Amino acid sequence: MAKRKHVSPEALDASLLPKQRKPIPHAFVLDAISTLSPYTRPMFGCLAIYVRDKIVLILRDKPKSTADNGVWLATTQEHHQSLRHEFPNMRSIQVLGKPVTGWQVLPVDAPDFESSALRACELVLAGDSRIGKIPGARTSKSGSKAAGRSPKQINTSKKHGSTIDFDTVRKVGLALPGVEESTAYGSPALKIHGKLLACLPAHRSAEPGSLEADD
Repeated sequence: MAKRKHVSPEALDASLLPKQRKPIPHAFVLDAISTLSPYTRPMFGCLAIYVRDKIVLILRDKPKSTADNGVWLATTQEHHQSLRHEFPNMRSIQVLGKPVTGWQVLPVDAPDFESSALRACELVLAGDSRIGKIPGARTSKSGSKAAGRSPKQINTSKKHGSTIDFDTVRKVGLALPGVEESTAYGSPALKIHGKLLACLPAHRSAEPGSLEADD
């Protein structure tokens, strides 16, 4: 007969407590643009901020690899020069290993970090076109459409009420730093720095409409 494991009242109480959420990094940024009803999504240990259909900012405060901690601006190289007049300490993020990146960071260790972050919020509030990207707006290197699926297939999946399909995953994924469209085992996939992030399962035993993601 199996022995019953004794659990102390203290341990039982602790197990019933809700898990504590991680604190929001640089929370004052969300407060500053709260009138736009922003929403957030976790992104590679950071917090991405969306306004309507655009990703506008990323908040980063990691204890390790601190060089890119601060507020990231979702922008493109064509706007770097004009934005640098607003933010003298703005620079390309280093985590991607490229000398120049579309994403720019307002470093947390810069003397004007808070004032610069608040100025960025003012630009977002004003609808400045230099800040903000629509997920999936860029095309893949292969030029394939919708991860290799035909428009007819996409419309069919939407017609049947699918709330999340690979096309949705692809659009969100391609808005993230360093994510590129590729293939894995002959199926459409998303990779980051050459490593598999997510793909359509290729095995016949996979459930229809499911998604395979790397651990």
